[in-house]
Amino acid sequence: MTLTNGNHTSTIRPLKPGIYAPIPSFFLPESEDLDISSFENHVVRVATAGVGPLLSGSMGEAHHLSHEERVTLIKTARKALDGVGLVNVPVITGIGAGSTRETIELANEAAAAGADYAIAIASGYFAGALSGNKKALKAFWQEVSSKSPIPVMIYNYPGASGGINLDSDLITELAIDCPNICGVKLTCGDVGKLTRIAATVSDVTFSSLHPRTNINAPFLVLGGFTDFILPSAYSNGHGAITGLANVAPHAIVKLFELSEASKADPSILPEAQRLQGIIGRADATIAKASISGTKYLLQKLYGYGGHPRRPLPPIEPAAAEALWEHSHTQDLVHLEQEFSGKAR
Repeated sequence: MTLTNGNHTSTIRPLKPGIYAPIPSFFLPESEDLDISSFENHVVRVATAGVGPLLSGSMGEAHHLSHEERVTLIKTARKALDGVGLVNVPVITGIGAGSTRETIELANEAAAAGADYAIAIASGYFAGALSGNKKALKAFWQEVSSKSPIPVMIYNYPGASGGINLDSDLITELAIDCPNICGVKLTCGDVGKLTRIAATVSDVTFSSLHPRTNINAPFLVLGGFTDFILPSAYSNGHGAITGLANVAPHAIVKLFELSEASKADPSILPEAQRLQGIIGRADATIAKASISGTKYLLQKLYGYGGHPRRPLPPIEPAAAEALWEHSHTQDLVHLEQEFSGKAR
C-alpha cells in the first residue's frame, strides 16, 4: 500500500489491533550515548513475542533525545526488524515537541527515516492556556495530521502534558474530521472514554462514512495500561500501548488473544480473567517505579536496561529490591516464563 500526502510517497505496513510497547531508549554508562546494541536486542525481543515497537515516547525519554537520535533509533529499529525477517512489523515513533511547527518537522524526519506511523502529544509547557481551549487543541491535531506524511495517532496522557486531558467528544470529532489520524492512546486510563470512542469508530459504518487517508491505517482505540485489556475487548477496543509489555511481552500478548477469543468462546473467559488479574496487579505496582523501575527489571531479567538520562534518577537500591521481590512482580515474572517457554 502506498501513501501519498503532499509531496511525500511511502509504503507503510498495516496497523493492526494488538499490543504495542513504548520502547525504552538505552544509554551507555557515563557518556549517556545511545546504547544501540541493547536497543536492537530489545526491539527484536518484544517484536518476536508479537508486540509492536513504539519509539521515542514517554518510556523512551523522547524529551531527552535530539532529532538526530530519534532518527537513529528509527533506522536502527527498522534494520533490526528486517534482519530477523520481521519485515511487516510497523515502526511507530513519537513526534512530541513544544510547538506545532516542530512536531510536523519531526513527522517529516520520521517518515524519511522509515517510520510507518507517528504519535503526537500536546505540549504541556503552555497547558494553562491550552487545557481549556478545545479550538486550539483540535487545531493542533488537525494541522499535524494534515501535514504529516505518515498517519498520526493521538497521545492522551495528562501526566506528561501538564494535565491536558482530551475528552471523548473531541477525540471522536478528530477521528471523524481528520482522515490521517489513525487512533488514540489513552494513558488517562479512562475506560468510559475508551468505550465512548470505540462505540463510534468500531461501528460498521464508520470506515465507509469516514475513510482514512490510507486503508492500512484504521482508527484504533488503545489503552495506555494493561489493567483493562479484557474489559476494553468487550467495549470494542483494539488493545494497548503499554510499558509493561517491555517486561512481559508474551504474557500480555496472550492476555489480548484470550480476551478477543473469549468473545466467541465464553469457556475461555475464566483464564482471561486470571491473566488479567495477575497482569493488572503487576502493572499498578511496576508503574509506580516509572522508567527507572522498568529499566531495572529489564536489567534483572535480560541483562540490559541501565539508567535513564539525567536529570531522571536511577531507582534507589532499596526500592529496586522491593520492586523485584514484590509478589505482584514475581507473579508476572512466572507468568512470562510460562508463556515465553511455550513460545520457544
